[in-house]
Amino acid sequence: MKMRSSEDEMESFSSIHKVNFSTAPRSFPTLLKDHVKETLFPDDPFHQFRNESSSSRRVIKVLKYFVPVFEWLPNYTFNLFKYDLLAGITIASLAIPQGISYAKLANVPPINGLYSSFVPPLVYAIFGSSKHVAVGTVAACSLLISSIIGEKVSPIQDPTLYLNLVFTATFISGVFQTAMGFLRLGILVDFLSHSTITGFMGGTATIIILQQLKGVFGVIHFTTKTDVVSVARALLAHRHEWRWESAVVGIIFLAFLQFTKYVKQKKPKLFWVSAVAPMVVVVTGCLFAYFAHAEKHGIQTVARLERGINPFSIKRLTFDSKYISAPLKAGLITGMIALAEGISIGRSFAIMENEHVDGNKEMIAFGFMNIIGSLTSCYLTTGPFSKTAVNFNAGCKTAMSNVVMAICMLLTLLLLAPLFRFTPLVALSSIIISAMLGLIEYEKFYHLFKTDKFDFLICAAAFFGVSFISMDIGLVLSVGLALLRSLLYVARPATCKLGNIPDSNLYRDVEQYPQAIGIPGFLILQLGSPIYFANCGYIRERVLRWVRDEQGIAQGNYVENILLDLGGVTSIDITGIETLEEIHKALKAKGIKMGLVNPRLEVLEKLTVSKFIKEFGEENVFLSVKEAIESNKFTLKSVKQFAEV
Repeated sequence: MKMRSSEDEMESFSSIHKVNFSTAPRSFPTLLKDHVKETLFPDDPFHQFRNESSSSRRVIKVLKYFVPVFEWLPNYTFNLFKYDLLAGITIASLAIPQGISYAKLANVPPINGLYSSFVPPLVYAIFGSSKHVAVGTVAACSLLISSIIGEKVSPIQDPTLYLNLVFTATFISGVFQTAMGFLRLGILVDFLSHSTITGFMGGTATIIILQQLKGVFGVIHFTTKTDVVSVARALLAHRHEWRWESAVVGIIFLAFLQFTKYVKQKKPKLFWVSAVAPMVVVVTGCLFAYFAHAEKHGIQTVARLERGINPFSIKRLTFDSKYISAPLKAGLITGMIALAEGISIGRSFAIMENEHVDGNKEMIAFGFMNIIGSLTSCYLTTGPFSKTAVNFNAGCKTAMSNVVMAICMLLTLLLLAPLFRFTPLVALSSIIISAMLGLIEYEKFYHLFKTDKFDFLICAAAFFGVSFISMDIGLVLSVGLALLRSLLYVARPATCKLGNIPDSNLYRDVEQYPQAIGIPGFLILQLGSPIYFANCGYIRERVLRWVRDEQGIAQGNYVENILLDLGGVTSIDITGIETLEEIHKALKAKGIKMGLVNPRLEVLEKLTVSKFIKEFGEENVFLSVKEAIESNKFTLKSVKQFAEV
């Protein structure tokens, strides 16, 4: 049988990768570069606009890409509006009590919580790519803002400066999110793994529930710390302030809210019962507080709410070097968490409809939302799960549901805001506790423990770190463990020996497939990860160890050829190329010939440009293990032994 020539291999390579090698006089590296350029351009967000002949069409396509409202609004119909109207009114009934409640968590005036459900939803309706996400404030970010900025400035002693720093943190968060979107850095969000988010949300929910016991028992004095020990100690230290009247009202409200959740679980079509329950609690609480003179019985109510729309707050942004560290830290941490929550929730509901949500577009939308929000007296917003789930179940068709919610909030701010001053704090505490109970996912904790112990450790680090140390420390611990795990995977990549499945051309891992048999004279190794500086030493040692082990298995078993299957190597750096050179030289000194099988295009291009292929020999690069064996089997010293297989 004829050995495969370099031209034969290039012809086969061209048929598979659709690279035209016949075009002269371009060199092999040039062909690869041209093909890489053609392959990578589709990933460029502007690629779809480059081939348009008309400049006006290009402008329209760019506008539709970056401003998604131009995609759906021209085709919007009254039939779609009927669904969005119902969904918008439903989420507005949830946004009002949640806005007031979460503003209380962030230690900002309740009116700012209502403001945050007016302007940001309008911005998201223009720039957001998801039709299901409903915009609003979230408990975790509200508490994070309170704990981080509260360490620098007291919301009680200097409420004006504190609120200014909250607006500044929101502005910084928006700039950070927008920059990530334009730079297409959505990969950074992936560092907040599912295990980290689960543990962080569970730990946050735990300390929020404990903190809300202050409102349930009517305690006036309390700690500003967020860890479980400090909160529990403060609650017990001020037990002389406990009011049984407040506790009874709180338990009744909480029992009602949990009952509505039970109804929703048993009959999903009655989701609206759970959706409007917080509003029912607020209205009932207001009526009770007004007619029963609740404050005389130790039941505190919300402060006065002024009628009117969002005032501009651009002049309130504070970048004083004395205080900037707090809003900078709060903005970056909450910005990342808000992105992770909003994008993951948007994608989850999009999958149910077999649709796609562009993560980079969402980053830009959230960024603009928070930048404009910070200039109009709003604090950090994203796409919370509770509102988005209600929006989805209510049958929303487009982002117009956010516009309807904003209009409802506008009417509330102009007409009804002063009425909510009678809202009992115990009612808000009950709403928050009910929402947080759903974030402690015991079943997921157990599932992680049974499935992957390291994932459970990452989750536990976030949960206990947040609960017993602080929210930011718990998050850092969990992310640190997740990064450590990633580094371990990179530094210790999987390698395996391949064998031939009898009566086939398949070559598989001999440990996974015991029936796979080795080829006499050949050692076939598969590398399953990028070759970087971090794992080069391990790969070199591993390959040479495989050679020593293979030659020591049985007397007379001599390895004459080593084939490295690079199909799983997605990229390689200069250290990796040098490592392949070192392996080649070490094997050559032992009289062993080395071949490369199925290198990916990016890897092959780098090997060619670095002159490795020229020195290594193009005839030693193959498309498949079978072709490599066919090309080298007649050069074996023991051809007879090979023929017997």
